[in-house]
Amino acid sequence: MNFKVYVLAVSAFVVGMVELIIGGILPIISEDLGVSVGAAGQLITIFALVFAVSGPVLLSLTSKYERKYLYLIALTIFFFANIGAFLSPNYAILVFFRVITAMSASLIIVLSLTIAPKIVKPEYKSRAIGIITMGVSSALVLGVPLGVLIGEAFGWRILFLIIAFMTLIAALVIMKFLDPIKPEQVSTVREQIRSLRHVKLSTAHIVTLLVLAGHYTFYAYFAEFLNVTMQVEPFWVSVAFFVFGISAVSGGGIGGWVTDRIGPERTVIIFIIMFFFVLAFIPFTTFSIVLFTIAVVIWGMLSWSIAPAQQGYLIKTAPSTSDIQQSVNTSALQFGIAIGSGVGGLVVNGISVQAAPIAGSILVIIALGFAIFSFKRPSIEEEQAS
Repeated sequence: MNFKVYVLAVSAFVVGMVELIIGGILPIISEDLGVSVGAAGQLITIFALVFAVSGPVLLSLTSKYERKYLYLIALTIFFFANIGAFLSPNYAILVFFRVITAMSASLIIVLSLTIAPKIVKPEYKSRAIGIITMGVSSALVLGVPLGVLIGEAFGWRILFLIIAFMTLIAALVIMKFLDPIKPEQVSTVREQIRSLRHVKLSTAHIVTLLVLAGHYTFYAYFAEFLNVTMQVEPFWVSVAFFVFGISAVSGGGIGGWVTDRIGPERTVIIFIIMFFFVLAFIPFTTFSIVLFTIAVVIWGMLSWSIAPAQQGYLIKTAPSTSDIQQSVNTSALQFGIAIGSGVGGLVVNGISVQAAPIAGSILVIIALGFAIFSFKRPSIEEEQAS
């Protein structure tokens, strides 16, 4: 495997940290900036929403630019945005820099996913994309728990300074080792939107959105949930995030294995039902460390295990536009994160943090309805024939 793919994966890891790390330090940010935990949680909502919208738009607008040059520009903007977040004097300024960070991050991730297959042999293309994806998931395993410990010891601001420093290193390595890459024709935003006219596809993307929304209704406030329900020390909050992260990464492999054996449709239905039950059950496990740990492991596994089945279903349903569908599904995923963290903030502020996983389970069971509806719709070829 070309080592340059791993350089791109490091960038993906850094970007993943910026988006995911907020969930582990919400209580610290809330106290330091004098805002509610729910308001601090909107930093996740804003990031995901901007990421979802700007990804396909920026990729289309910058389609004529040489890829390495564009990548370095995006990393430079990302670097200064994180410096700005580090220096933010108040919540409003931090929100502004989260917007800039999300815009540059969306372009970095999309470029990483499109560059990686171009710099390896044809037989390694899928593996290269998988390595980039692992870069983001590694941020979940390592970045979030480490962020909890560092944030508790030195304050939340230092985390953005560390990320800026890592970005600078990634940019220097890419500048030295990555060769210039000519731009290629990409799908326009209009083409991506046009692909949603098929109900079978659009409802499949809604499934991704709702599952992630249900997940982030709870995950965005997981640290606060642990503080309120179990009064755990920061070290054990970090351990909980680490256990979740390991489970989440392994869940991707499990989801792919199951999908290959029983098909994407059955996998999606089974995993969504399991996801619903584990979210609804978690609030009732906090009296037992053993039971709670088991629930967190299952929750983490299921949070990523549905993705391979969803991707397989989209490729199976629309093979001729699979690239467009993957782009749209990535945006749906980010919209789900935005909606989930927003709903979670409302639940935490309006009811209690203990209600967050139950609210999330409701969104997940609604996703099941859309999944069944999508699976029962006629194929695209049948729709076009009629």
